[in-house]
Amino acid sequence: MTTVELTRFRVTPDRTADLLAARPAMLADFRADRAGFLDARLVRLPGDEWLDIVYWERPEDFAASRAKGANRPGIAAFFAAIAELVSSEEGTAT
Repeated sequence: MTTVELTRFRVTPDRTADLLAARPAMLADFRADRAGFLDARLVRLPGDEWLDIVYWERPEDFAASRAKGANRPGIAAFFAAIAELVSSEEGTAT
């Protein structure tokens, strides 16, 4: 079964353009450097909040990605635009 990462975060209005500009490079870095990365969807929510839905082949792939953090420039730029982490959860797609 596919592992799903659900990360909710806030971005200040003045950094929204930075977040969106960094997204393609972040995804390219994930594809190049993250084993088991399948896909990701970014959802804009009310109140300057966003939800990133990331799909992984296995829970171990998600754990390994988390351990790497912002180890590549595109990932670091995306993370830099985030003002606050609201929540992070892991689940299984059925």
